[in-house]
Amino acid sequence: MERLGTEIRILSLVEGKSTSATLKQLEAEEEKGESKRGPRLALLGSGTGSNVRALIDAVESGMLDAEVAVVLSDVDDSGVLQIAKEKNLPALHIDPGTQKRGRLTDAALKEIVDRLEAHRVDLVILAGFMRVIREPLLSSFPARILNVHPSLLPKFPGLNAARQALGAGETETGTTIHLVDSTIDGGKILVQATVPILEGDDEHSLQARVQEQEHRLYAKAIGEYWKTNQ
Repeated sequence: MERLGTEIRILSLVEGKSTSATLKQLEAEEEKGESKRGPRLALLGSGTGSNVRALIDAVESGMLDAEVAVVLSDVDDSGVLQIAKEKNLPALHIDPGTQKRGRLTDAALKEIVDRLEAHRVDLVILAGFMRVIREPLLSSFPARILNVHPSLLPKFPGLNAARQALGAGETETGTTIHLVDSTIDGGKILVQATVPILEGDDEHSLQARVQEQEHRLYAKAIGEYWKTNQ
């Protein structure tokens, strides 16, 4: 029996086994191999793309067993899309429409879903994507959308998490990888890493150290989540 692409060509019967039994064995082997493959990722971001770059680097180095299927941004000149183009990855701008800051129109959400499905995406990875995720995207990828947030959730959800932590007089903050649901940064927490707040820290210095942890943690969290939830 020989496989050419997706075509199965029967060359000869295996002694002692029927053709149908041999086919079933082959199908089982293919399913087993399929279950071991890494996920096809969609990376969504709005800004300079430091987390997007870190994830692409993790895939290229083999640290993260995955494939970047597509990169999307709501900002047409974002660093996110520039990085994707540098890496020769599909880079798509999604027009967010005329909704207020942080929102996406229904048409934009539908376009995102259509693009993700067209690229056969397994996991949707938010990496600095500054738009609220809602239906139909949530139900199209249930428990398949991950986000990174620069605080130890449930503390300091929303924008300016480092500023919030400093203003509250905290001695530590960190980063959280979580599933995305209909709340703002309220989905199931997958993993967290702590970052101490040092004397003399300002928002910029603290955020830089938090991002270092994000870059280290996100790829590992994606790999572990896929292994246990594919």
